[in-house]
Amino acid sequence: MYSASSSVSAPPRLAHPSVAEPAIRPRPSTAVRRGMAAGSHPLSGRLDLTGPQGTQLRTAVAAVQRICPEFTPVQLLRRGGRTALLVGTSGRAPAVAKCLLDHSPTWAERFRHEIAAYRTFVRHRPPVRVPRLIAADPESCVLVMERMPGRVVSPQRHPSQPPTRGDVRAALLAYSRINMWRPPAGAFDAPIDYPSRIGRYHELGLLTDRDMGDLHKLLHGLAHAQGQFCHGDALLSNVLLSPAGPSLVDWEHAGWYLPGYDLAVLWSVLSDDPAARRQISQQAQAQGPVVRDAFLVNLMLVLTREIRTYETAVQRTMRATGPAAPGAAEVGEEQRLLLRQLHDDCGMARGAVRAAVGTR
Repeated sequence: MYSASSSVSAPPRLAHPSVAEPAIRPRPSTAVRRGMAAGSHPLSGRLDLTGPQGTQLRTAVAAVQRICPEFTPVQLLRRGGRTALLVGTSGRAPAVAKCLLDHSPTWAERFRHEIAAYRTFVRHRPPVRVPRLIAADPESCVLVMERMPGRVVSPQRHPSQPPTRGDVRAALLAYSRINMWRPPAGAFDAPIDYPSRIGRYHELGLLTDRDMGDLHKLLHGLAHAQGQFCHGDALLSNVLLSPAGPSLVDWEHAGWYLPGYDLAVLWSVLSDDPAARRQISQQAQAQGPVVRDAFLVNLMLVLTREIRTYETAVQRTMRATGPAAPGAAEVGEEQRLLLRQLHDDCGMARGAVRAAVGTR
């Protein structure tokens, strides 16, 4: 168990998934989306702890208050299959408690990785604003942190309307600052084994023989490339903007990657913003052929992962039995359109990889 006495603050953010398994849902209308982005939700509402699902939440609240007795829950901000996010107060300061609901080894390890990241930030402040740690317990997988002020750049993983140029510039600057940071040795590991990841995607039929060969050729040239510290989940939904500047949240994937991983994630979710994509590509290319090749390797793997996730979602929708839920048709169409876009993007990245191999 670990605690640190710092007050905290983050506006409730709309539910957004982790990199590993994004939720698919219809994109709201422009008017609704703009209204959500205009400001944060008030800290109000009622936390319903009744019924069968309430039992799980009561257990989560008890776990939070064991490590942070002054935490008072007010609202359930988000509840997914694996985590619950509770908004409340710690003393007089707004706070957020994140609790793991699925304690399988893989997800417990990822949660502990995020706790370790926040502990590192207590001793070694990164060059961007991050939530301050209030309390954490790796054993029960509970994390209490400040509730950061600001508005999310986009609540959607793949925004249907491009954010403003200023918002994209602020997000890109925040992630770029993190990429230039050198945390102390041993504080973070390397989340991706690149050859293993390429091999697994090839076995699943997501990469062709030529794709695998081209990526291995680029990896061979990157054997001595210096790793880059990355957020690891560089989505617009993980950037909060306030007058004091951007803040970054959700650090469960932070670590050392080949250069350009955060740029690749940002590029992959900005399909409706060609100007932003062009800026990201130019930024990667301006740093020389090594960073360019690393960016392309990252981009192929990120897009392939997205395709795999959304193909699974489409298949799950098609196999669903029983009466269709309201909006199910719209969700299915949204999934198919996004999947088509991802395949188009992957084709572009594949061509760029082959061009890069041809210059070696």
